[in-house]
Amino acid sequence: MADWDRNTPQLEANLTAVLRQARDAFRTRCLPTLALMKKWHTSIMERLDPDDPAYVGTFRGEPGVHIDVHVDGHLGTPFAKVAADLTKFETQLQRAAAYLDRLIPVGAIPTAAQQQEVIQFCAWAHFEWIRIHPFMNGNGRTARLWTAAIAMRYNLPPFLKLRPRPDFPYGALAAAALQGGNWRDLIPVFATMMDAQIHSLNTKPPQT
Repeated sequence: MADWDRNTPQLEANLTAVLRQARDAFRTRCLPTLALMKKWHTSIMERLDPDDPAYVGTFRGEPGVHIDVHVDGHLGTPFAKVAADLTKFETQLQRAAAYLDRLIPVGAIPTAAQQQEVIQFCAWAHFEWIRIHPFMNGNGRTARLWTAAIAMRYNLPPFLKLRPRPDFPYGALAAAALQGGNWRDLIPVFATMMDAQIHSLNTKPPQT
């Protein structure tokens, strides 16, 4: 099996499949839950070789994963506090989704102002997920999956590749989540990336 942290054809296939799962689930306005992300994490790691099978689909702090993580010297949420932070995250995630669900009807194209609200939601969810760092591996992929799922929920294109990680300045701003940064710093970067993605889709030649 392939290494769970290396770019391989198997990982690429897994990411393509899970992106479709997220699209289908969120376009029907399913309730966003932690359980859903656990399922997607398991799909991402399918037929890959993790450091420990117990790490797949399992949050830090759960049985068998009482482990803290450091990224470039910066500590994610201590494992003993992950559950509480995730509970708060899920509550706020569902509250924000309920608000936007009322604002943007299913299938509607968001106005410019509504699109900005979606981007803010994406930025917050991404930042908080990275700050908490709930999994032992795949936190960047799953943070970007949240942004893709949220964008597709409101008829916008996913604007962040799940893998490889997007270029500067995304990486530096994402890392700031572990360094006491502000999630709002991601908003203009995400807005620029969304605009570029929409422009790219609008200028593609028609299929023959």
